[in-house]
Amino acid sequence: MQQRFSYEPLNFINFKATTNLSKETRLNSDTNFSHHRMTSRKEFLKYAALYSAALALPGFANANAKSRYKLGIQLYSVRESMEKDLRGTLKQIAGFGYQEAETYGFNYGNNKYYWGLEPKQAKSLLDEVNLTTSSGHYDLDKFFQKGQSSALAKYVDECIEGANTLKQKYIVWPWLAPEYRTIDEFKRLSTTLNIIGEQIKKGGLQLAYHNHDFEFINLNGQLGFDILLQETDPSLVKLELDIYWATYRSPYTIHDLFMKQPGRFVVWHLKDMDLKNHDLHTPVGDGTIDFQAIFKDAALSGVTNMFVEQGNNYVPDALSCMKKSAAYVKRHLLDL
Repeated sequence: MQQRFSYEPLNFINFKATTNLSKETRLNSDTNFSHHRMTSRKEFLKYAALYSAALALPGFANANAKSRYKLGIQLYSVRESMEKDLRGTLKQIAGFGYQEAETYGFNYGNNKYYWGLEPKQAKSLLDEVNLTTSSGHYDLDKFFQKGQSSALAKYVDECIEGANTLKQKYIVWPWLAPEYRTIDEFKRLSTTLNIIGEQIKKGGLQLAYHNHDFEFINLNGQLGFDILLQETDPSLVKLELDIYWATYRSPYTIHDLFMKQPGRFVVWHLKDMDLKNHDLHTPVGDGTIDFQAIFKDAALSGVTNMFVEQGNNYVPDALSCMKKSAAYVKRHLLDL
C-alpha cells in the first residue's frame, strides 16, 4: 500500500526578510513551523491565512521576487550552439546577463560527464565564463525500467559526485517515457523518487522532479501530478515547475498549484507560449503567459532558482531568442 505524506509548510515565508514587522509578529519559518504538519484542511487554511495577512503588511513587498534571484538559463535551450562551440556559447550567454546555468544530461550514452568534460573541467569552464550552476537535469529516467534499481543507485552516486563538484543544489529527474505514464507507474515512480531522494539528501543535495504536460492528463479520474504530490515525501522530493507545460495542460492555475503545497516548488522554468500556436515556445515576454502575475506568488511557491528555457521555434536562432528573453526577465521580472 502506498504511503501518503502530510505536507510540512516549511520555508515558504521568510518573515525575517520583512523590515517593518515588529519582533512579536516576525514568524521564523525554521523555528515556528518546523514541528507542524498539515494534517487537515483546517490547518492548511490557517497557514494560508497567515501568508495572506503577511502580504498586506507594510514592508512585505520588499521580500518579493525582485532582485532576490540570479538570472538563470537551462542550457538545453542552446544545445546546438554548445555542440559547435561550447566555450564561445557559454561566454555569449554570460554576456546576455545570465548569471547561472542549469545543466542537462550527465554521463549517459554518448554524453561523457558534462558535454564531454569531467566535472572538475566543467566547473573550471563555468568559472572562466563567470557562470554558476545550482541545478542539473540528470539521466535518472533512463534507469526506471523494472529490475534496474541497483544500476540507478550506482548512477545516483555518480550524479551526486558530479553535482557536488559543480556546487549544485538540485539534481532533477527530467522525464518519464510514454510507456510509464499510467496510474500504477506513477505510483512506482513516487516510490523510486522517495528512495533516491533520500540517497541524494544524504549526499548533501536535493532531488526535484520536472513536469511536462503528461502529468496533467486525466487517467480515469486521477492525474499523475497529484499522485506524485500525494505519494512522495516533500522533504525528499521537491518540484521544478515548468510554467509553460503547466499552463498548457494543467486543469489548475499556477496559483492553485502553489496553494496545493506551498514552499515545494523550489525551481521554475520560465518558458513562454507562442501567441498563435500554443504548441510552440517563444521568448519570454512575447507570448501568452502572464509572468508578472505568477511572480507575485514567488514567496508562496518557495522558489529559490529560476531558469529561462526555450525548446523550439527559434526565430531567428536560439541565441537571439535567449538574449531577448534575458532582457525581458531582467527588466520586467527580476529588476536587475
